[in-house]
Amino acid sequence: MAFVLLIVQTLVLINGMALVAQLLVGAFNWPARQQNPIYRLLQLIASPAVKLVRLITPRMVLDRHIPLAAFLLLFFAYFWLGFQVREACRQDLQQAGCQKWAEANATKASQP
Repeated sequence: MAFVLLIVQTLVLINGMALVAQLLVGAFNWPARQQNPIYRLLQLIASPAVKLVRLITPRMVLDRHIPLAAFLLLFFAYFWLGFQVREACRQDLQQAGCQKWAEANATKASQP
């Protein structure tokens, strides 16, 4: 279970970083950002999260605010998933994906 949660957390991180990178690339030439191939690649990577947020938000939310809402959703989802991984690893340290927690637990146990 912890391994699956880590995979989902990594996908959330990739989408969030794509949104941040898209903002930074677009900031260099905002009016012509849609012609920039790097911007469009980042837009493609982040599009699943943006489309999901567009589906769940009411129509009164402007389209230009959707990427910000998507980033905030991804930000909170990343940390929530981190807490879920921690809880899964606390229940069973032998799971795949819990090596970091097992090492920390061993180090903590060996200290006086």
